[in-house]
Amino acid sequence: MTRLERSAARLAALGLVALALALPAAPLPGGAQPARPVPTVGFVGLPTDPSEARFQDGFVRGLRELGYVPGQTIRLDVRSYRTRDQVPAVLQELVRQKVDVIFVGQPFLAIAAKEVTRDIPIVCGSCGDPTENGLTPSLASPTGNVTGLASLSAELIGKRLELMKELFPGVARHAVFVFPGNPGIGATAAALDGAGRMLGLELQRLEIRGTRDFESAFRTAVRGGAGTVVLQDDPLLRAAAPRIAELALKNRMPVSTGLLEVVEAGALMSYGPDRVDLYRRAAGFVDRILKGARPRELPWEQATKLSLVLNLKTARALGVTLPQPIVLRADRVIE
Repeated sequence: MTRLERSAARLAALGLVALALALPAAPLPGGAQPARPVPTVGFVGLPTDPSEARFQDGFVRGLRELGYVPGQTIRLDVRSYRTRDQVPAVLQELVRQKVDVIFVGQPFLAIAAKEVTRDIPIVCGSCGDPTENGLTPSLASPTGNVTGLASLSAELIGKRLELMKELFPGVARHAVFVFPGNPGIGATAAALDGAGRMLGLELQRLEIRGTRDFESAFRTAVRGGAGTVVLQDDPLLRAAAPRIAELALKNRMPVSTGLLEVVEAGALMSYGPDRVDLYRRAAGFVDRILKGARPRELPWEQATKLSLVLNLKTARALGVTLPQPIVLRADRVIE
């Protein structure tokens, strides 16, 4: 083939390509629409947390109630971390994967996710006090790319102090274990000061920075004459729940918590939100975002289901008798 013939053939080929691009695409059979891409939600969890599966099940149940079928009409990209310093890398990987929404369950995860991306929407399932931990200046008017549910951890610690006073009216001094690394520490400290003054209680505040600190904290509480221990809400409590229960019995100290898992392990009392229900409700935020809403258009919601759980087995082991009116008020009693 001569050079002239080769040029003619090349031009003819280019003409066919141009014609193909100009022609309208052939309609799909039966008028069907092109398949929409399956949205992906990045779900960040802690594998060593025994309650994590329960929370994830609540989130999936919420998705199913809204018509989603995991693995078919929605994809969950579940990522885990074992230590907090691994969290940024886990979140950065989700950003690289360009997930549609990042779902987290705790305030420090939401704060870390916000630092990693300002573009991907973030939904938090149990975010303490978002106005206090810096996630939003207002529950009604979110800013940025984060929204979700507030579990009101600081607000409820005052109520738990009130319940402990009702359970043990003769106790004037209560130890409070707080977590200085928790984003809600400022709000918790303020709530404790206010509740202590209002209830006329003396509070012994002890800091917990790691699991090893619980033993010395209990020992210090006993030496300081505290009659009970009240725990600030913190993710560390779930993994440490069996150890906390063991130390409570060893030191014959009634313990109050906001986390169901801790009272199931052997603490005396829990009062707080149903976090499985919070995760279920959080699926609604994901649904609205996938349908086009922006996080700043979705006001934060608050916990509405609060449960009082008493462990009567622990009460017997501690040799204490709980007032019957409070036992009757409990939403659940562990025998």
